[in-house]
Amino acid sequence: MSNYDDSYSRYLDGDRDALYDLVENYKSGLVLYLNSIVSDITSAEDLMIDTFTKLVIKKPKYLGKSSFKTWLYAIGRNLAIDYIKKQKRNVPLDEIENLVSDTESVFEQVIIDERKREVHRALSKLKAEHRQALILVFFEEFEIADAARIMKKSRHQFDSLLYRAKGALRRELEKGGFDYDEFA
Repeated sequence: MSNYDDSYSRYLDGDRDALYDLVENYKSGLVLYLNSIVSDITSAEDLMIDTFTKLVIKKPKYLGKSSFKTWLYAIGRNLAIDYIKKQKRNVPLDEIENLVSDTESVFEQVIIDERKREVHRALSKLKAEHRQALILVFFEEFEIADAARIMKKSRHQFDSLLYRAKGALRRELEKGGFDYDEFA
């Protein structure tokens, strides 16, 4: 059981600070993942809040069959799918917040920003399922088995999906004149 699995147990036992720890640890990554599904950063932030609200109101039982993070992201994914069904429309992908550290030189930061913009541009042109798989594995660093579980795929289905997603990303980057190997 990780510290965050334990934090949820502590929250269920009445420790409100434990919920604060969970929110602080998972909110940014969860918003990024949810944004890959709904293509709207504001809605993704709202869905992140809804995910934690569900924990507060319904207090679902965490059985420990996967990591707490995997379980939490699966709850968020289900809420996002419900949201999309209600909206029945696509919203353009917003620019994702710049994550470059302050210690890098201005020149390096410009190069990195350009690469990130290109990756996010290319990601925004992929099918939603491809985008989600890439974000879970490469941005959120989920294990393949956990990412497959979140997306409700078998390991084999997810491996195939990830392979196709990487190929699609390569093609999009190369269309934009970038060398995929620079990003790999």
